[in-house]
Amino acid sequence: MTTILTLKLDPASQARFEALRQQHYPKHLNQIPAHLTLFHQLPSLQEIEATVQHAAQRSPFPVEVNGLRSLGRGVAFTLASAELHRLHAELSQRFEGYLTAQDRQKFQPHIVVQNKATPETARALLAQLRAEFRPFPVQAVGLDLWHYLGGPWELAQSFCFHPMP
Repeated sequence: MTTILTLKLDPASQARFEALRQQHYPKHLNQIPAHLTLFHQLPSLQEIEATVQHAAQRSPFPVEVNGLRSLGRGVAFTLASAELHRLHAELSQRFEGYLTAQDRQKFQPHIVVQNKATPETARALLAQLRAEFRPFPVQAVGLDLWHYLGGPWELAQSFCFHPMP
C-alpha cells in the first residue's frame, strides 16, 4: 500500500485552505482535503512510521504563505520556511532508498486549491486571488501519514509536533 506524508497545519489555516478547495476544485474530483505534500509515495512500513514519529519530536513552527502559483489548470498557494526545508531534507535523507523520481525533485511547498479546471477558469481564479493576496503566516503543527486508496486517501496516523524532552 502506498503512503503519503503531509504537513499538518493549525486548524484555522487548514479550514481556510479547505474552504477555498471546496469552493474552487471540481466537486466530482475533490476526493481529498487541502494539504501540503512532503512525500507522494512511500511504502507502508513500520520503519517509515518510526521515522515520521521521530521527526515529529520538534516544536510547532511558523510557515509563510508567500504567493500563488499557476498550475495551468489550477492554482496553488506557495509556502516558505527554513524549518520546513530542513525537515524535508532530513526526511529525504532518511527515506533515500524509498524515494520515487517525483519525491527526488526540488521541494517546492504548495497547497493546491484548484486543479483539473479549464485553463480559463484557473486563470480567472489566479487573477482574483492575486488581487486580494497578502502574505500570511500559518503554523506547522505536525505530520500526517495517509494511505492512498486509488483516488481518496485515508488518514493512517497523525503525529503532533512537541519538543523533545
